[in-house]
Amino acid sequence: MTRITLTGFLIARTLDEADRIAAHLPEHIRLTRAEPGCLSFEVIRSTSDPCRFAVAEAFADRAAFQAHQARTAASPWARVSAGIPRDYTTGEAAPPVARS
Repeated sequence: MTRITLTGFLIARTLDEADRIAAHLPEHIRLTRAEPGCLSFEVIRSTSDPCRFAVAEAFADRAAFQAHQARTAASPWARVSAGIPRDYTTGEAAPPVARS
């Protein structure tokens, strides 16, 4: 099984826009972490640039990642963050090898 990762930045255009994003993040993070196949999900607001949010996601496989994308497309998060620039890179990675 191949893990799907996404890393990058969400970049608000104004401080008001960034504050709206920040207000909706706790619920978006909670719902995403509860999704089947979500291995990790972090969105962290920069302290040096409050309009910039670092994003790091990992899902167990492509199906879990696609399910996440579908759920968020119809969520309040999608409406709040619509049109906000994103600089994301997605990738595939083999799961870590268990060591004995």
